[in-house]
Amino acid sequence: MKRIIVALLVLITAQQAWAQHAEMETLFSPKKNEAKKRISVGGYGTAVGKLTPMKGELGVLTGIEGGVLLNHKLMLGAAGYGLTNNIDAPHPTNPSEHKEYLQFWYTGLMAEYIHNSDKLVHWTVGGLLGGGGVARREGRWRDGWFNDDHDRNDYYDGSGFFVAEPFASVEVNVTRWLRINAGGSYRFIAGSNTPGVKDSDLSGPSFKFGIKAGKF
Repeated sequence: MKRIIVALLVLITAQQAWAQHAEMETLFSPKKNEAKKRISVGGYGTAVGKLTPMKGELGVLTGIEGGVLLNHKLMLGAAGYGLTNNIDAPHPTNPSEHKEYLQFWYTGLMAEYIHNSDKLVHWTVGGLLGGGGVARREGRWRDGWFNDDHDRNDYYDGSGFFVAEPFASVEVNVTRWLRINAGGSYRFIAGSNTPGVKDSDLSGPSFKFGIKAGKF
């Protein structure tokens, strides 16, 4: 009889100890499978630099990317880039007495997939769909800062275009909130009609480098 009582006491004690660690169930508590499906939400921004051929010269683009990160792997957001150096773009039939340069920018919606985000080194792929503008500009960027005799940086012959740009990159986790990446992309441009500037002059591959900061 004593053995039976002792066994019952041990069983009751063990059951109570397990119950204390078990998750409490209520009428409105989520099921275990539903709890596992909860989405993790973060976000980040990226400062980006790109090197790309444009009209037979090397173009330098800078820009910003950013958005919401879901489950540590899928970013949905937007991006924008602009040409920051001087690329010759004289009018084909009526050139100006002043030097003429290319003015170029684009922006759009962006998605990026991050594979094994928690690994020190991992890869990402994604793409951008959007639009932009191209024009001809008088004077170099710095001319307008130091020369008041002529109204530099006048824009004309402007036109819009459609852009699609897939990309891939390799990424390194520097800290929990900071990452660096490098990779490549290809810019498809269609619809521009600025005289002397063809879609093929604006389309092409890019080498990109980025610094990401945010909650991953």
